[in-house]
Amino acid sequence: MSTCYLACDLGAESGRLMLGRLDSGRLTLEEVHRFPNTPLNVGASLHWDIARLWQELKTGLKLAAQRGLPIAGISTDSWGVDYLLLDRNGEVLPPTFHYRDPRTAKGVATVRARLDWPTVFAETGIQFMPLNTIYQLAAEPKERLQQQAGRFLMIADAFNYFLCDSTAPKVEESNASTTQLYNPRSRSWSKSLLTALSLPESLFPPVVPAGTRLGPLRPLLAKEVGLGEVEVLATCSHDTGAAVAAVPAAGADASRPTASRPGAPTWAYLSSGTWSLMGVELAAPLLTDACRELNFTNEIGYGGSVRLLKNISGLWLVQECRRAWAAAGQDYDYATLTQMAGLSPAFRSLVEPTDERFVSPGGMPEKMAAFCRETKQPVPETPGAFTRCALESLALLYRRTLRQIEQLTGVKIERLHVVGGGSRNMLLNEFTANAVQIPVLAGPVEATALGNVAIQAITLGHLPNLAAARAVVRQSFELTEIKPGAAREWEEASRRFEGLKQTKVR
Repeated sequence: MSTCYLACDLGAESGRLMLGRLDSGRLTLEEVHRFPNTPLNVGASLHWDIARLWQELKTGLKLAAQRGLPIAGISTDSWGVDYLLLDRNGEVLPPTFHYRDPRTAKGVATVRARLDWPTVFAETGIQFMPLNTIYQLAAEPKERLQQQAGRFLMIADAFNYFLCDSTAPKVEESNASTTQLYNPRSRSWSKSLLTALSLPESLFPPVVPAGTRLGPLRPLLAKEVGLGEVEVLATCSHDTGAAVAAVPAAGADASRPTASRPGAPTWAYLSSGTWSLMGVELAAPLLTDACRELNFTNEIGYGGSVRLLKNISGLWLVQECRRAWAAAGQDYDYATLTQMAGLSPAFRSLVEPTDERFVSPGGMPEKMAAFCRETKQPVPETPGAFTRCALESLALLYRRTLRQIEQLTGVKIERLHVVGGGSRNMLLNEFTANAVQIPVLAGPVEATALGNVAIQAITLGHLPNLAAARAVVRQSFELTEIKPGAAREWEEASRRFEGLKQTKVR
């Protein structure tokens, strides 16, 4: 008899409620309900529509209830850094800001006026990104934080709180670690940073580890949606933490590093989607000067492991180009764009995906064209050429990042696991294998939901540990191996790519 779980996976483009089943050592996933996650443009500000997301989740729960299956658990994961505030009565205090809201520039200036960068990194181990929670909170009006707000919650943790029959909201550790307000050594909110930024400690709930039982589904909610007794769990509330838990790694270094086996594994992961997150699992945070200077981050994973990674631009470039073309009447799907990219000339134009101009939404083809002009390269002329430029540039960024990981850990990476939605893009996978010159193992696509479900199964005693969960994922989903080639061409392209910043016209 199978055991069933519900995973609410909230992504930056869409959300979905997934039904996971564990049966005879195999995991299956079924999409119950998918819904768009469209930000609200309010004047010059960008917000998340939390009320609509909650209604969509309840719609999904009603659809799940119609299956008549016994559900053992439910948990929510989401993107990191963003948060919502509850007022003194426990209601959502609007607005809930989007991480691309322009107010973050003000927050960066505020933090820099009070704290230097080495101090912030030494306290948190988190890479500098203007969208980090620390800068968002620093941009909040004092009145809102000190007089109106009662509690701070990360997005996924807020949804778990909405689901759960508990009066005490909690933040799960993997999500807390993305805020740049969490100390990975003391495993607690950083009192020194909260004090320096005049952030009330009372706002911040207790931090709990991944795999915490939060309580039963709220009775009124259970009645409304038609579900019976379901336990609400905090798995890895941060979607990347959940995705990494589902990486189907095999071999002696596939388990979580421990104090007795602290070395970095010989495999790396790439969670590929709107953002790309590339890294390795460690037993302890790496807080060296080199780590800070290369702008790597130390986020917490399942079992207290540390995800040494870099959060870099991903398929955002292609997504934004597609959005611009659709608005102009050219509505290509991703498969068509990838096919056109494969037929376009190789290495004609490259961009630096980390360039600040590419962070904000809107006008992406024009931004890429401007970069090419500034770096004295041909400007892409077709959607296929733009897409190829984006994919080749991403693969070269992955190459740079992987070399930096090897430099920081002193370990040669032998294989790269690509998981998430981007793992479906076989052209990008081929480019990545050629760029990094090691085998790429693509899949599973739904790594985040799988990790969510797998951690629920471990927490409820249906799987013994993470190594067993990864073995189940490996047995349940077909992986595609892409072997590297074209080493000379990609070496030459890498030299061009690394020289882009130097040739850019100021």
